Amino acid sequence: MKTIWKGAISMLFIVVLLITYTAFTGTVDPRSYFFPLLQQSQQVNFSSAPCYSQVPLKVYMYELPRRFHVGMMNRRRSEEGTVNARNLPPWPRNSGLKKQHSVEYWMMASLLYEWSGNDENREAVRVLDPVIADVFFVPFFSSLSFNTHGHNMTDPATEFDRQLQVDVMKFLRQSSYWQTNQGRDHVIPMHHPNAFRFLRDQINSSILIVADFGRYSRIVSNLTKDVVAPYVHVVDSFTDDFSPNPYETRTTLLFFRGRTARKDEGIVRAKLKKILVGYEDVHYENSYANDESIKVSSEGMRLSKFCLTPAGDTPSSNRLFDAIASHCVPVIVSDQIELPFEDELDYTKFSIFFSVKEALIPGYMVNQLRQLPKEKWLEMWKQLVKISHHFEYQYPPKEGDAVNMIWRQVKHKLNAMKLAVHRNRRLKIPDWWGRR
Repeated sequence: MKTIWKGAISMLFIVVLLITYTAFTGTVDPRSYFFPLLQQSQQVNFSSAPCYSQVPLKVYMYELPRRFHVGMMNRRRSEEGTVNARNLPPWPRNSGLKKQHSVEYWMMASLLYEWSGNDENREAVRVLDPVIADVFFVPFFSSLSFNTHGHNMTDPATEFDRQLQVDVMKFLRQSSYWQTNQGRDHVIPMHHPNAFRFLRDQINSSILIVADFGRYSRIVSNLTKDVVAPYVHVVDSFTDDFSPNPYETRTTLLFFRGRTARKDEGIVRAKLKKILVGYEDVHYENSYANDESIKVSSEGMRLSKFCLTPAGDTPSSNRLFDAIASHCVPVIVSDQIELPFEDELDYTKFSIFFSVKEALIPGYMVNQLRQLPKEKWLEMWKQLVKISHHFEYQYPPKEGDAVNMIWRQVKHKLNAMKLAVHRNRRLKIPDWWGRR
């Protein structure tokens, strides 16, 4: 018995000596022996804030004539020549709702901006040598082209939009860099649901920057290869939201102001109008966007706890990003919506979700919102204040803003793109997987 006891003591002494030595030399954390759950909780840290990479994405931007991009911003001016940081025109203030799909402009501007020194906060850097590029950016303002040339889709000006698409594709097919990988490493903004609508099947291998997938076939656009980008919000950013009692100062429970007659999934808006009538603390109003209406909406959102963001003509709506900019907790009613940056942001921390079926149950949605504890709402409001800068488009670009987040998402697509490129080079029957 004494022999066993002496052996146990000797073994314990050896273990303690080993732990002491390894802790001293830094080869092991002694807490892992005694507090394994503590060590695990400290290692696994899912932060709500994105973690920025140190190596920026290398982007080669094609040189296209002005008529494909900034020339559409002011057609009265007939300037030619290369666009650079010094002669880049600002986005026009009187552009109205065209602004919400101006993602293409901000992406181009971010590449033109001349960074001072080695700024580690940028997610993408323009390179002039296409050989070293990770991706190729096509600066064709396809959304602005639709909004400028034949917005009604039936008038003669629509032909200008179609011709620009034809000319862009002719240019790309002549590019050896497009030919190398059939455009898989090319980034093409088409944020408006009707952008590039005539020839979009010819760019279905590229990385597309979209608002949602409502009007695209799965063959053209999908979540695996494409990037969902936020709309450019049209209300002013709430930069001085320093109220000590935001829950009390926001006296409206639920706010909506916008078009109630919409197509497709957006027909839920007209149904919601009937269901939400009669509540004193619910504001639901049909309106059309103009400068005065946008100002009224901005004031209403800032005085509301929740902002209703139902689907529009497609699953997404700019109203979601107006709500975020106003620090008004979004109430999202859209069964097929895909959200920007969702691999880095947990929307459930600052948004409420209802299915269309749930939202159309009389009284259900309002009762659920009223039962949400004040403490929970304050947590969501604080998250909105914290993450709203990720949805800001600006020039010069800033760390973690919308355009930097988009370039970061493009970087996330590189592995899938490279997989497609490598498989395509060796497969004799490229689509055999789809035939299973």
